[in-house]
Amino acid sequence: MIAFLRHLVFEDFWLKLFSLTLAVLIWLTVTFASQKEVGTESRVFLNVPVTVLASAEDVHNFRVSPNEVEVTLRGDPRTLQNLQSKDVRAVVDLTGVAAARDLRKPIEVSVPTGVTYLRVAPAEVQVIFPPDR
Repeated sequence: MIAFLRHLVFEDFWLKLFSLTLAVLIWLTVTFASQKEVGTESRVFLNVPVTVLASAEDVHNFRVSPNEVEVTLRGDPRTLQNLQSKDVRAVVDLTGVAAARDLRKPIEVSVPTGVTYLRVAPAEVQVIFPPDR
């Protein structure tokens, strides 16, 4: 039994020591990287208006449903505290869209530097075209 344990520990000892050292270094890297994010927090902005972006020659009266969304951001607590709802933009790009029956487009969110966009709810809006006359 002792011979088996001695063989288990000392066979390829330097390779096992190298593997253990590498595993500890990876664990420390992940631990410190996750602690770095501890200083951040999240904030939810409700009722952010959705802006419709269309080309100048489009004369359609596009509407989107819903016309307001909820945006979740992450960043430094002080930066998020000073951030206002008008600093967050939710845009739907409709350039080049002429007409469609049931069109759903994704929402693009732009935020100031130092802030990370996490999610928007809902992620897409339905585009409503004016009825033909």
